Amino acid sequence: MLNNRLRREELKSKIMSADDAAMLIKDGMIVATSGFTPSGYPKAVPLALAKRAQEGDKVEITIITGASVGDELDGALSRTGVMVRRYPYQTNKYSRNSINDGSIMYQDMHLSHVPQFIDYGFFGKIDIALVEALTITEDGGIIPTTSVGVMPQAINNADKVIVEINTSQPMELEGVHDIYVTEKPPHRKPIPITHPGDRIGTHYIPCNPEKIAAIVITDITDKVRPLAPIDENSRKISGYIIDFLEHEVKMGRLPKNLLPLQSGVGSVANAVLGGLVDSKFENMTCYTEVIQDSMFDLIDAGRVTVASGTSFTPSEDGLKRLLSNMKHYAKHCILRPMEISNHPEVARRLGVIAMNTAIEVDIYGHVNSTNIMGSRMMNGIGGSGDFTRNAYLSIFTTVSTAKNGDISSIVPMVSHVDHTEHDIEVIVTEQGIADLRGTSPRERARKIIKNCAHPDYKDMLMDYLERAEKGKYKHEPHLLTEALSWHVRFLETGTMKIK
Repeated sequence: MLNNRLRREELKSKIMSADDAAMLIKDGMIVATSGFTPSGYPKAVPLALAKRAQEGDKVEITIITGASVGDELDGALSRTGVMVRRYPYQTNKYSRNSINDGSIMYQDMHLSHVPQFIDYGFFGKIDIALVEALTITEDGGIIPTTSVGVMPQAINNADKVIVEINTSQPMELEGVHDIYVTEKPPHRKPIPITHPGDRIGTHYIPCNPEKIAAIVITDITDKVRPLAPIDENSRKISGYIIDFLEHEVKMGRLPKNLLPLQSGVGSVANAVLGGLVDSKFENMTCYTEVIQDSMFDLIDAGRVTVASGTSFTPSEDGLKRLLSNMKHYAKHCILRPMEISNHPEVARRLGVIAMNTAIEVDIYGHVNSTNIMGSRMMNGIGGSGDFTRNAYLSIFTTVSTAKNGDISSIVPMVSHVDHTEHDIEVIVTEQGIADLRGTSPRERARKIIKNCAHPDYKDMLMDYLERAEKGKYKHEPHLLTEALSWHVRFLETGTMKIK
């Protein structure tokens, strides 16, 4: 079995334990890893590195990943103080807490920017690329597992490469990947993708075998996250979006099979896509970053012909389904480097329909998707900005209230801005949908309040707007002394409602 996984004979001398490989990582290093969402990330070496720290060895490092990774990496290195700087997106509660208490320095970034930051040396010199692999080829090429992320840039720019060959990952993954790397300006050429199913690269990442410093054999499985069941609010949101898309087809603004779909990470995004299983749309395509459970449903139902992303991001049940039917899903799925999966040029050319999730939306259409109450980092912007800014249609969804109704997701002014009013075209909650195309700010405000706000907050929002409109400037009126008072009231009293 190992011969099939490690096909270059001379590299077998590099096989060592995770403990020995972890000793190659020194205090102060910059380590770039594989992984995008809790899929395809290294596991054995980070755990060994955390053990070193627990035993008293001082090692503090910078970690750069594709996106969020599993607890064996983000969690273990946060709990032990090994990770002191982190890029660009995370979802682990321990790393989140360390970011929010200031013990981890964190830069939240558009995911499409990260690969070129690595290539151009903006982060500094990459000391180690720590990657999970399915196989190392005869030429030393590295075949990824369930995600690609920044693996090509990590491998190309690192002084040394540590490879975890994960035997729990099925060999049917071989051939799923399409590895294409862009040149640096001024030599960069157009990316030759005109359809989500186009293959333009190789199925492996080229790597100089001399750079491979250690190979660790492991069988630790991806620790994927659960997805909440599709609830009534999610069904309503999905229904509004489907009705909207059907109307766009009727008006001649979309083809009958739509345009390539992009959907963000998480339960609401998964539920929105899931609603399309029972729609009348056929022969759909997806050009996205994550391929979740609902995408498997759409493939199985014959609704989606091809899904392009950079990661398989299933639930626990979805992972079992994926692994037991990998040959089937491999026919319909392509995993690309996130430089390509999230590339603004490709998203704009293909005319992507972007569907992402907001924490809060204000009455003028600005979206906060990262910081709760303006200061507490949740996860990060991820790829939502890459797609939103460049989409044919940009849609944001959120449930209209949180914390049992004590927080309104529609507010006078968002406490943090990730996506401006200029990039948002459609807002959807379980209350309804607001099509903001061609509207002035005050028209947007009335649409959002009327269609998307929860009834408990509509009158409060309209009262704010009408009083603001009495001021001198009418274009996008605000009461600056009150604009964030809803957030202050929640922090002081536990509710945004006026008692």
